[in-house]
Amino acid sequence: MTQYKSDLLNLLNERGYIHQITDASALDALASRQVVPGYIGFDPTAPSLHVGSMVQIMLLRRLQQAGHKPIVLMGGGTGKVGDPSFKDEARKLMTVETINANIASIKTVFERFLTFGDGPSDAIMLDNAQWLDALEYLPFLRDYGQHFSVNRMLSFDSVKLRLEREQSLSFLEFNYMILQAYDFLELSRRAGCRLQMGGSDQWGNIVNGIELSRRVDGTEVFGVTTPLITTADGGKMGKTMSGAVWLNEDQLPHFDYWQFWRNTDDRDVGRFLRLFTDVPLDEIARLEALEGAEINEAKKVLANEATALCRGREAADAAAETARLTFEAGAAASADLPTVAVSGSSIGLVAALTQAGLAASNGEARRKIAEGAVRVDDEPVRDEKHEVLIGETPVKLSLGKKRHALLTR
Repeated sequence: MTQYKSDLLNLLNERGYIHQITDASALDALASRQVVPGYIGFDPTAPSLHVGSMVQIMLLRRLQQAGHKPIVLMGGGTGKVGDPSFKDEARKLMTVETINANIASIKTVFERFLTFGDGPSDAIMLDNAQWLDALEYLPFLRDYGQHFSVNRMLSFDSVKLRLEREQSLSFLEFNYMILQAYDFLELSRRAGCRLQMGGSDQWGNIVNGIELSRRVDGTEVFGVTTPLITTADGGKMGKTMSGAVWLNEDQLPHFDYWQFWRNTDDRDVGRFLRLFTDVPLDEIARLEALEGAEINEAKKVLANEATALCRGREAADAAAETARLTFEAGAAASADLPTVAVSGSSIGLVAALTQAGLAASNGEARRKIAEGAVRVDDEPVRDEKHEVLIGETPVKLSLGKKRHALLTR
C-alpha cells in the first residue's frame, strides 16, 4: 500500500477512498504543512440524499478528522441545470422553490457527520446560487469561455458515453461542467479552497476546474476522486428492491436504514466498515476475518455504527433491539423484514395487511383475519375492524408463521 507523508492521504488510502489524484505528491506536501480546505458539491434533486452519497459525505468527514476544512457546497445554482454525468437522459428541471426546500431538508444530515463553526478546520456550507445567479451571460463567456476547449469537453467519458449512445445532450447540460469549474474558481477565491473531491464520474469536471483556476488566477488546486462503489454481486450501492435508501429519517424509518446495512453481503462487510464507519482498522480486520454464521456479528457492528452516524446512537440502539426481539421471537426467517411507515397513530388491520404486502387484496386480508392467521405483536386478531395502534416501538404484523412486517410511524 502506498505510504504518504500527510495524515490526510494516508487516512483516505487506508480506508479505500482514493481512485485518482491529480498531483499526489504536491497535494501530499500541501496537506503536510497546512490546513487544506476541500469541497464536494451536492445537487438538491430531492428532499434527502440517499446512501449513494454516503462515500462523499464520509470523505468530508475524513478530511475533517485529518485536521482539514470541509466545505459542503449545495448546488442551488447548478441544480437549476442538472448534472449530465453518466445519466441516460436530462434531469427534470425544478422550480426555485423546490430547490430551496430540498436544500433546507438536506442540510440537517451534514450536522451529524461534520462539526460546523468558525475554526480553522470547522466545516462550512455554501450555496453556489450565491455567485452563479449573479452571472451575466456575455461577460461570463468573454472572461471564462475562452478557457474551455469543446474538443476536450467532448472527450470526457460523462459526455462521450451519452453521445455514443445517441442520447440527447442539451446545451443546457453541456454548460454544467463549465459552471462546476467556475465553482472551484470561486471557492478558491472566497474560501481558500485547494481541493475538490467527488466520485469517479466527476473526474472531467474536477480537471476543468483545476485548469480554470490555474489559467485565470495562477492558483494551484487539486482533485481526488473515489472509486465507484458497487456491491459484491455487481449491483449499484444503495439500490434496493424497495427503492432508494434515504438518509433523512422522515424519508425512511430508522429500522429500515439499520436493516439495509445489516443485509450487506458477507464479501462487502470489511470494505463497508472502512468506508462508512469510524471503527478502528485493527478491529475491522478482526471482524472481516470472521467466517460462517459469525460474520453476522460484523454485520451488526456495521449496521449499528453506520446508523449511529446518520441517525444518532439512540436510533441505532433502538433499531438493533427491534431486530433482536423480532428475530428471537421468530418473526423473520431472513433479514428482509418489510416495514410500513404509517401516517398517524393507527391503521386499520385490513389496510395494514395489504400495504405490507402480506395480502394481495382487502378481500384476502379479511379472509385471513377470519381464519385466525393474523397476529399483531404475536397476539391473534380475528376482528377485521381492528385498529392497530402505532407508538414509538414498531408493531409486528404476522400472517401465518413465516410472513411478517413491521409497522412504524
